[in-house]
Amino acid sequence: MSEIKRRDRPHELELDLPAAHSAGRMARQMAREFALAEGVPAKEVETLEFVAGELLDNAVDHGGGGGAREIADLPGDVRMQLGLAISGKEWTVTVGDQGGGDPTFLRDLIDPPDGFPDLEDERGRGFFLLAGMVDKLSVAPTPAGNGLALKATRRYGD
Repeated sequence: MSEIKRRDRPHELELDLPAAHSAGRMARQMAREFALAEGVPAKEVETLEFVAGELLDNAVDHGGGGGAREIADLPGDVRMQLGLAISGKEWTVTVGDQGGGDPTFLRDLIDPPDGFPDLEDERGRGFFLLAGMVDKLSVAPTPAGNGLALKATRRYGD
């Protein structure tokens, strides 16, 4: 079933989405509007939207969505979750997927053991670069245990 579910709590937005790029585009726009309504400055919203978009795109491409462009392209009811929380001058974006995966592998991409990603590798630098844009980027298994959840937190305005 390709439905989009939204649940609101004060200062939080939670979306349950089909794992397709078209749903990710819509989710980025909703995150943008939500953050602006919460009083996050427009310049900071650009960073928030970029981080959310990169994490959502990763969930589609590597987290079970198979790189689906449109919902009709999905191999089944593969989902991803976007959470956004605003607290004072801090935002947190969490994206969960259904693609299994090894948190240790992603942790090594976020914080390479030798301090810098392999420049000879054609891929794998995105998480390292994202980690430089936020105060904290972490990965853990999803609560359901069927995928990974990446969580990015950033303080602004100090």
